[in-house]
Amino acid sequence: MVGTAHPTSMTRSIAGVLPVVHTPFHDDDTIDWESLERQIDWAFAAGADGYCTGMVSELLRLTYHERIELTQRLGKLNQGRGVVVIGVGAESTKQAIEYAQCAEQAGCDAIMAIPPISTALPAQQTFNYFRDLADAVSLPLIVQDASGYVGQEIPLAVNTELLATYGEDKILFKPEASPIGPKLSELRDATNGKARIFEGSGGMCLVDSFRRGIVGTIPGMEFLPAVVALWEALQQGDEETIYRIYLPLCALVALQLQAGLDGFLAVEKYVLQKRGIFATAHRRQPLAWELDEETRQELERLLILLESVTPIE
Repeated sequence: MVGTAHPTSMTRSIAGVLPVVHTPFHDDDTIDWESLERQIDWAFAAGADGYCTGMVSELLRLTYHERIELTQRLGKLNQGRGVVVIGVGAESTKQAIEYAQCAEQAGCDAIMAIPPISTALPAQQTFNYFRDLADAVSLPLIVQDASGYVGQEIPLAVNTELLATYGEDKILFKPEASPIGPKLSELRDATNGKARIFEGSGGMCLVDSFRRGIVGTIPGMEFLPAVVALWEALQQGDEETIYRIYLPLCALVALQLQAGLDGFLAVEKYVLQKRGIFATAHRRQPLAWELDEETRQELERLLILLESVTPIE
């Protein structure tokens, strides 16, 4: 596997709490840009270090033109307040490069990509896909393994070769293959601690992952104040606060996880509408799961518990 090292134009530190933006829709299935702006302002008010787009942005359910416009608007909405990372993963290298170049032109700070999910690629093809993305733009690239819920696991050899070729300022990682903790440590050890790693479990594995040496977390927006407070407690080594926040947060993520990606989306949008950030909880069809009444009641009980330890604004 051979690639050509490419200089990075990174100017901001890609680290800390970088929540994934959820795409708000009107009931007629068009994007609600006003709710999007409220979400970004709320995220920074809650202490986020920036924001991303990713799987729970419903990227795979957006049209090409919607993805482009979403990227352009998110670049503008940042207004220098933090880091913007744009998910560019696609089913072909050509598509992914177009999304990546749009992110660079929009003034974003990094890109993040999953490999194609419609086929199981050989290791060399997976490497080539990420190599071509890295070469196409000057931005840092977060290599995302979302195989815990979609697609195939990225071989460790692909990750180590990418890092060896481009360096830790250009290539970062978001490993979500199961089991998350041991896989994270495997990548850390195989790169002699050089890999800069984010966790993306929504908070469920944040404590364990922090102890294994991550540089940041990429959660959803819905429990952001709690995740920010937990991240700060972890950095301070405040063990009592860590577990006071982590246990109800973990229970909430477990509730989402039972229904996979659609479970996360249903809960995320329900909570954001409840907070007055989103006008609706509308999701793109088709859907594998709807929020049933008994799950909603348990969600409400856990939200009250989480709010008692980290007040939600």
